Amino acid sequence: MSSSDIFIGETIGTAILILLGGGVCAAVTLKASKARNAGWLAITFGWGFAVLTAVYTSAPLSGAHLNPAVTVALAIKDNDWSNVPTYFAGQFLGAMIGAALVWVAYYGQFHAHLTDKEIVGGPGAQATAAKAVEAQEKGAGPVLGIFSTGPEIRNAVQNLLTEIIGTIVLVLAVLTQGLNDSGKGLGTLGALITALVVVSIGLSLGGPTGYAINPARDLGPRIVHALLPLPNKGGSDWGYAWIPVVGPLIGGAIAAGIYNVAFA
Repeated sequence: MSSSDIFIGETIGTAILILLGGGVCAAVTLKASKARNAGWLAITFGWGFAVLTAVYTSAPLSGAHLNPAVTVALAIKDNDWSNVPTYFAGQFLGAMIGAALVWVAYYGQFHAHLTDKEIVGGPGAQATAAKAVEAQEKGAGPVLGIFSTGPEIRNAVQNLLTEIIGTIVLVLAVLTQGLNDSGKGLGTLGALITALVVVSIGLSLGGPTGYAINPARDLGPRIVHALLPLPNKGGSDWGYAWIPVVGPLIGGAIAAGIYNVAFA
């Protein structure tokens, strides 16, 4: 596959991944959304279906890595780093495009949510306002969770380990079951397997940090959150932002090491 195919495939695929994954978070979170308060099950299955759709769409062009941790793991497995920058560029650009499209699709809901006094603070909403203030003091605005992840308990070591463990599970599943005949990306059955693995990780390991397990999925939308003209949006929690980038990259590298020792 050519560099242009890789870049286009990863951009389109990752944009779809974030549009549908971030979209389910917006649907569950935002005021005036028909799916508001649908809960964690909706989010985990929404992300799983997002992975499935994105992989099937982009696999013919790029092999559907859609995740720098997967790209790093495959580079270690094959000892071939030549296309890593191209994959990374497409993944991060696609993640930012997808996050921007979530904002477009839910534009009215974002405005209603972020101008509601019960959500952003005001008379008669002291308890809710106090929670919003507490979150913003930590650097996380009231809609940041639509764009990127954040921990329930802030403990850098635990949060980092959670992301590493979740990514090891994901990447091992990709390496052992999900590769196409060329070994460069996900095959047809692998796409379904990987989507179900993402649902499983969300249900079992997503509680502590929101399971980024993908640096592009977290950093790209976090940048978009920082740039978008959202009223009362609060901070983008840059103090936490390194964990969902570093953790998955470490997890992907460890998974590749395990694969090379145990399966290759």
